[in-house]
Amino acid sequence: MQVLRKLLLPLLATPLLLLAAPAQAALRVFACEPEWGALAQELGGPLVDVAVATTALQDPHQIQAKPSLIARARNADLVVCTGAELEIGWLPVLLQQSGNARVQPGQPGHFAAADFVRKLEIPTALDRSQGDVHAAGNPHIQTDPRNIGAVADVLATRLAQVDPAHAADYDKRHADFAQRWKQAMARWTAQAAPLKGLAVVSQHKAFVYLYDWLGLQEVAVLEPKPGVEPSAAHLQTVLATLKARPARMVIYAAYQDGKPAEWLSRNAGVPVAKLPFTVGGSEGAKDLFGLYDDTVARLLAAAGGKP
Repeated sequence: MQVLRKLLLPLLATPLLLLAAPAQAALRVFACEPEWGALAQELGGPLVDVAVATTALQDPHQIQAKPSLIARARNADLVVCTGAELEIGWLPVLLQQSGNARVQPGQPGHFAAADFVRKLEIPTALDRSQGDVHAAGNPHIQTDPRNIGAVADVLATRLAQVDPAHAADYDKRHADFAQRWKQAMARWTAQAAPLKGLAVVSQHKAFVYLYDWLGLQEVAVLEPKPGVEPSAAHLQTVLATLKARPARMVIYAAYQDGKPAEWLSRNAGVPVAKLPFTVGGSEGAKDLFGLYDDTVARLLAAAGGKP
């Protein structure tokens, strides 16, 4: 009897072991910025485990390659970042330290969103004395929702390439997202129509893609050079500029110190529009759809229109 029990126990235990076996691990995605983490989640759903390196209240230029981020990159199957030199101060070090061959530049596990959109403000000559200038063009592509749609098309294909077992699932989720995005784009474009042609002041050169989409006219920038805080003298110069060409609002991003924008608002008598800039930048910007809902609403409110 004891011999029989010894023979049967392994067989009886086998179904229990199968039931206890963990499900296939999700694809591990490391996103540099919140917008790409949100997009990967839209396209991957339960198939992806997304970790985001930054928050909407951090300057994406100024991040440290901390051990916690290196550990995330070390285990990642896919790294999704903006590119166009936005993360040049920290991402190369992070990837090198991770030792993860799958996510190095040139590998399928490395995805730079800016490679797949039309870039603006590409300098004709590169001179670092001009401030934080990017050779590949302005990297803040996420402020135009048309770019999100273009990146989604390519990212869905890349997810399927890295995780071919779920290619059909990524394709289905992408089709659903693309349809919802198309409908939302039509709504945002219609709502924002009154903004076309309005003159605005920017605190940082962060919204050129937004302006290109909506037809806003940037007439001044508070930073004398990209990434350089404005001096009192420069603010006075901007104020004098606005006497010749008045602006309807001054715009800054949620991660920035709004004091320069508030100063100009008081002295020029124009409203401030604090924009979320990315997912998580405001209470209303909890996902990609909320990001543009809230952005358009804030611009309309500053312009005196109705959201």
